[in-house]
Amino acid sequence: MAVIREDISDYELNSLNKSESWRLFRIMGEFVEGFDMLPAICPSVTIYGSARAAEDSDVYKNTKEIAYKLALKGYSIVSGGGPGVMEAANRGCLEAKNNFGLKVNSVGLNIKLPMEQAINKYADITLEFRHFFVRKVMLVRYASAFIMMPGGFGTLDELFETVELIQTKKTRPFPVILQGSEHWSGLVEWIKNKPLENSYISKKDFEIIKVINNADEIVKHITEFNFNPESK
Repeated sequence: MAVIREDISDYELNSLNKSESWRLFRIMGEFVEGFDMLPAICPSVTIYGSARAAEDSDVYKNTKEIAYKLALKGYSIVSGGGPGVMEAANRGCLEAKNNFGLKVNSVGLNIKLPMEQAINKYADITLEFRHFFVRKVMLVRYASAFIMMPGGFGTLDELFETVELIQTKKTRPFPVILQGSEHWSGLVEWIKNKPLENSYISKKDFEIIKVINNADEIVKHITEFNFNPESK
């Protein structure tokens, strides 16, 4: 049987070898740039969700409304910098900022992809990353809450990594909100009936996530938590 040998040069992780240790300096540079620029955006809320959400969709409209109302409360909004939910998040924040002269920032942390994801035009602070893991750190490091809008594999990855960081005390406990019960209810029930029921996670772990649909309730939960986190 013939062995098919793929050209691994198209796959960044697989193409690394010992002679390419210089890449570490590029990685360090991405961390340094983020750590230098992003502390100024606090307090902020990171919003995750699908890059494929259309502008006329409920997901896009809901994201924009949530970001707008959070900006009015003084929160900068951080997104992955691309289209869809990310654009809606940055757009809502920037519109509130421009309408009321707010001292908040609309932040886009973009990732370079083979399909050339472009930074949306509503982010007024932007950083671009080659490495997902550096970008993930920056999306979490300066956030006071995390909102998961409906999305696909990328959103699921970000959800579970964020929850795990809180579960293992690698980051401070902050709200992790799943917006859209119609989208998330099946996953939440599975977590409850499988990992929790089998004691793979604790009740306290399960309570890290909260499903909230209404924009005003989301804003209320975040502001109350950050005002008095010890009571939550």
